[in-house]
Amino acid sequence: MSKSKIGTIEAIALILSVLAPFTVISLSRTFINETKASSLINIAYITIICLLLTLLICKLFKNFPGSDIIDISNYLGGNVFKNIVGFLFIAYFITTSSMLLRNFCEGLKVIYYPFTNIIYIILLFVIAVSIANNLGFNSTIKTTALIFPFIMVSILLLFIGNLNNFSFQKIFPIWGDGFKSTFILGLTNIGSFAGISYLYFLPPILKDPSKFKMISIVSIILSGLFIFICVATLLFMFSIYISTDEIMPLFSVSRYIEFGNFFQRFESLFLLIWTISFCCYLSISFKFSTYIFKKIFNLKDSSQLIYIFALLMFVIAILPKNYSISSFFETYIYRYISIAIIALGIILLILSSLKQKKKVGD
Repeated sequence: MSKSKIGTIEAIALILSVLAPFTVISLSRTFINETKASSLINIAYITIICLLLTLLICKLFKNFPGSDIIDISNYLGGNVFKNIVGFLFIAYFITTSSMLLRNFCEGLKVIYYPFTNIIYIILLFVIAVSIANNLGFNSTIKTTALIFPFIMVSILLLFIGNLNNFSFQKIFPIWGDGFKSTFILGLTNIGSFAGISYLYFLPPILKDPSKFKMISIVSIILSGLFIFICVATLLFMFSIYISTDEIMPLFSVSRYIEFGNFFQRFESLFLLIWTISFCCYLSISFKFSTYIFKKIFNLKDSSQLIYIFALLMFVIAILPKNYSISSFFETYIYRYISIAIIALGIILLILSSLKQKKKVGD
């Protein structure tokens, strides 16, 4: 991956691809469950905070041009410390993507394959991701850049196509359960912007590193807009989703779309687009994990790692005994882990910048 340079549009699509599958599976429902009618205000609030954090990250990265967070960790604490940080990021990428894979497959099983063992559905995704990574990082990135406009169009259609079904009164009371729920407890939704953790690895692989700041800002703004539209669609349609745990609620929303008598039943097309997007997300997480591992041990060839990490992803995905366990991870644990990883990267950047300034001062 170190030799694979990506363009501006591809980099933005990469960051957004991390958000899309999580939003489709359950993120929109989680926002409504926790912040009720104030969900849209909370999204705007969280987007602003994440934008400020991203600006801080971009400013700190200026001190280390051409470096990623692994290089910076090596500078800060040496080889052993670099390895510890590297394994933390690998654990994050593999574990979270594996658990999201389990939940996505649970949704597919309920919708289309009720009599199929979940193991076989997961295995198909793992095989597809392994093949994609064998084809190379550029092919995955190009596919991601190609499919993401279709994802944006699909969620816009979800919103526009259901305008007649909306009840805008559901935005009241405007503050939901109050100030504390919206602005204090709602801070945990920062973990929904998990794409920030991928920013830590972008600078060395950009064709034009000078656009890193612009890529980061646009990615966060589009991420906030993406979540806003998805949550607004659910909020205005179904107040029942405040208390339900239905799998893939956005898929249910897509069943209500009709453009005349001819254009109906869009849900299968939407699910196909979301499935391709999910495969892209898995491939990117997979590639970043093998890239970090290769960097830790200075390996020249990472082709054999593909099969090892594929097996690891498969094993983690089938570990939960049922959907309730994997859903609990996604709803209550995933965001906290994402917040911890984002915070870890910022702390490493701050400490490394202080160390650099101290050396210059001496």
